[in-house]
Amino acid sequence: MAKNKSIRRISNKKRGRPKVRFSIWGLLLIFVLSFATCFILYMVAANYNDDFFSEEFDKIVVEEKNGKTSADSSNNSEAPDASNNNMSSVTNPISQSEAKDASYLSGCCLVTDSTLQDMGKYSGLKDVISSPELNAVGCNTVTMESSYGVKTAYEIIQTKKPETVYFMLGSDIGTASVDDMISSYTELIKNTRGYLPDSDIYIMQLPPVRDDDPVITNGTVNEFNTKLLTLANTNNVYCIDTNTALKGVDGKLAEGFRDHETGALTESAYKTIADYILCHTV
Repeated sequence: MAKNKSIRRISNKKRGRPKVRFSIWGLLLIFVLSFATCFILYMVAANYNDDFFSEEFDKIVVEEKNGKTSADSSNNSEAPDASNNNMSSVTNPISQSEAKDASYLSGCCLVTDSTLQDMGKYSGLKDVISSPELNAVGCNTVTMESSYGVKTAYEIIQTKKPETVYFMLGSDIGTASVDDMISSYTELIKNTRGYLPDSDIYIMQLPPVRDDDPVITNGTVNEFNTKLLTLANTNNVYCIDTNTALKGVDGKLAEGFRDHETGALTESAYKTIADYILCHTV
């Protein structure tokens, strides 16, 4: 009796492996988890380092006028530049602040004409650029003797490179056009702002006069000071109201602040100005 033979057929096809299917939800989950992890690490670093955000963004300078941003604009010292980060939250004239120590004045430079010619004599502000011939109209052209040679006020500023500089010019008030005075003054401030982009620059308003006369009136002084305020705001520098500091209840220069023989400010006036400067800084 013949035996039945069983035939096993071997298929040439290989058994297929399980397929890996792509899942967009899985990819999304990985992305969300990665983002959450990075965010948590970032916030932990920010909370443990008080200077974290300032370190991250201190090199970014925002130029409000043209809407552009640039990194570290301090390298541009050739052309005048009205940008100054410190001015972003300041309203001129500068309001009263906590008084600085008197030693603050020793680190400041003053550019003035005969208006504050004795400031160095009666205050701690010893670095004074001044000349009897200097005035607002001629502030860019008048030269004077200095330890650096015969130079203009701006040329001396370029050599000194002060970190804090104050300006009070206007001895030609009443004899020169206010517009001409402001025009020259603006040129000097623009040049200084451009050359010293990181320095603190203050414009000091002109003191009032005691008795109005046809040549110099408090009306003219007030007009000039109003334009000085606009000049400061336009060129991103500070302005302090030294006019009010010396004004009496009658709106004129207070008694005791003017020498009746010479017409110059008295020691009391200079000390009042120095005290006002110390209480009006940024």
